[in-house]
Amino acid sequence: FITMQKMNSGVESFSLLAIPLFILAGNIMNNGGIARRLVNFAKLFVGWIPGSLAQANIVGNMLFGALSGSSVAAASAMGGCIYPIQKDEGYDPAFATAVNIASAPTGLLIPPTSAFIVYSTVAGGVSISTLFMAGYIPGILMGVGSMVVAFIYAKKHKYPVSGRTPMKEAVKVTLEAIPSLLLIIIVIGGIVGGIFTATEGAGICVLYCLILSICYKSLTVKSFMKILVSSSCTSGIILFLISASSAMSFVMAYSGIPAAISEGIMSISTNKYVILLLMNIILMVVGMFMDITPAILIFTPIFLLIAQSLGMTDIQFGVMLIFNMCLGNITPPVGSVLFVGCGISKISIEQVTRTLLPYFAVLFLLLMAVTYIPALSLGIPGLMGLI
Repeated sequence: FITMQKMNSGVESFSLLAIPLFILAGNIMNNGGIARRLVNFAKLFVGWIPGSLAQANIVGNMLFGALSGSSVAAASAMGGCIYPIQKDEGYDPAFATAVNIASAPTGLLIPPTSAFIVYSTVAGGVSISTLFMAGYIPGILMGVGSMVVAFIYAKKHKYPVSGRTPMKEAVKVTLEAIPSLLLIIIVIGGIVGGIFTATEGAGICVLYCLILSICYKSLTVKSFMKILVSSSCTSGIILFLISASSAMSFVMAYSGIPAAISEGIMSISTNKYVILLLMNIILMVVGMFMDITPAILIFTPIFLLIAQSLGMTDIQFGVMLIFNMCLGNITPPVGSVLFVGCGISKISIEQVTRTLLPYFAVLFLLLMAVTYIPALSLGIPGLMGLI
């Protein structure tokens, strides 16, 4: 009876309604012609860089992630749009796939993102708008880090430069992308400005994407019904995981497991930096074997108290936790983005893993920076008076 009660209370939250709505919005974007317009817009900024198609993939993932909040949706949409072009221009399939996989998780940090909503619920109602603002710099750094690795690889292998886009075409592409980009201003501006909640913002996001897709004439009744079914299945899985993890968290707390783990970590060292490094290593290993939602639900209660005892705020810890989950998204054996990216390119995980290693190394260094430099996550919220 207690287990059923805890499972029910685990999803009895108004904030969690945002998750299925953002999933639906991401699926509409993926099928509504928005992804292609964002790819064209991204090309305007990186056409002069070696390996410009790979750079456009990264910028496109950052933009799409900022709209959909889903790393899997970004990898699917951007990879589906740009990989065939890369293949035609002679890009190494493993490199093109690795670029897409490494940059897709930026959508988990750049708002709006359901990962922060889940964390907010578990962490005791941490401000979602503050978390959203805290994710911008780490998310952008993740994208820039991927761009640097892609640039070095493209320069070494002499990949082509697309060249600058003529002014007339650039204006046309920009005008086509503006309606999609306005979604970021409307949703994030509304949430941070207190005009509506994250859940209401998710509903507005769905409505806006639906209207936009209808205007683009890229959405039919048949395709919309498929999107609804797909979104319902994904939402059902995530919400069930949240429900079951709530019961598991209760059992763990009752049995004293979090306290035992905390004592075990604290007994290894009293050095703040060593403890934070150990926490990151544990979370990265967890991310390799566990999906992001249950990982957040199970390990937030365990590690948040340790982080706070070391002087880390719940906002910075949330960003650090989600950054770790981003790395888990691109690593075997259960990295969802890794499987989606390889599925689009139709190459094996073994082929792409070696090419992914430099990206992983750079992203790990960025994770350490986010862990040890509070200003990277707290800078924007502080400037906006949110903390």
